[in-house]
This record gives sequence, C-alpha cells and structure tokens, in this order.
Amino acid sequence: MQDFIKNLPKIAKDKHKENKTFFIKLKKKPPKQLDYIMQELHDEEFKKTDCLKCANCCKTTGPLFTTKDIERISKHLKLKPKQFTEQFLLLDEDIDYVLQAVPCTFLGADNYCSIYNVRPKACREFPHTNRKKFQQITNLTLKNVAICPAAYNIVEEMKKTIK
Repeated sequence: MQDFIKNLPKIAKDKHKENKTFFIKLKKKPPKQLDYIMQELHDEEFKKTDCLKCANCCKTTGPLFTTKDIERISKHLKLKPKQFTEQFLLLDEDIDYVLQAVPCTFLGADNYCSIYNVRPKACREFPHTNRKKFQQITNLTLKNVAICPAAYNIVEEMKKTIK
C-alpha cells in the first residue's frame, strides 16, 4: 500500500490525459444513473479501503474551512473562533481559510484525527466520489486521484463501468 501511495502522483499523471478525455465525454453526456453508479462504486471501494492505513489526504493537502467548521471545531477545542483561526489557519489566494501547514495539525502518528467527530466538511466528504452531480466536480476528481488511492480506484472502475 505504501509503495502505491508513494507512486500515486506519477501513476495519476500517466493516466491524466486518459482521465481528462473520459471526464470531458462524461460532462457532455452524463449517464442518467450517474449519481447511483458513483454511489455504488464509492461504497464498493470503501468496503476494501481503510483510510487509517493511508491518510495521504491529511498528509499532503489541507481542507477548506467554512465558517461553520471554524465555529464547530473552536467550540470543541474550547477556543474562540478568532483564536482558532489565528492559531491554525490562514487565508489563501482565493480568500478561503486553509491550514497553515501540512500534514494536518490534527493528524496523529497513528493516522487518527484528533478532531474526527467535528472535522471540516471537506474532510467528511473527501474524496467526493459519491457526491451528487459528480460530473460537475471532475476537475477536483482529477486532482484527488493523485492523492487518494480510493479515488484512483473508483475512477478506474468508473471507466470500465461507463462506456
């Protein structure tokens, strides 16, 4: 698994053109049952995938923090939202709140998240492969296949399922 994770950016780069072409066709004419298909592929993959053995998303990228995320997490940490923001977050070029650094501050050596029950929405939904109207987030998916082995596997199965 660790070798696959280490090589995933290169593997995803090698598949990028193929995936991009597939997603362009998907956007033009999405199958009627796309949301159902994606939910099935997502559920099947996550029966086999244990995120605790990977946590590559937490090690390599930072989520966006919404106002609701900041309020919920600060309350959990017994901090004022302003304190939480100053201590852990910064505004990126898109004026979104993101972590000051990766790997995620809240990721433990055992790959457990210390704020798992109150984690940001972006973390709860990652890798977004079961999202409604999936065809609208193909650019995000192209990025996620280079980070998440499950997203990579789901896209590979998707290409076999949807001709």
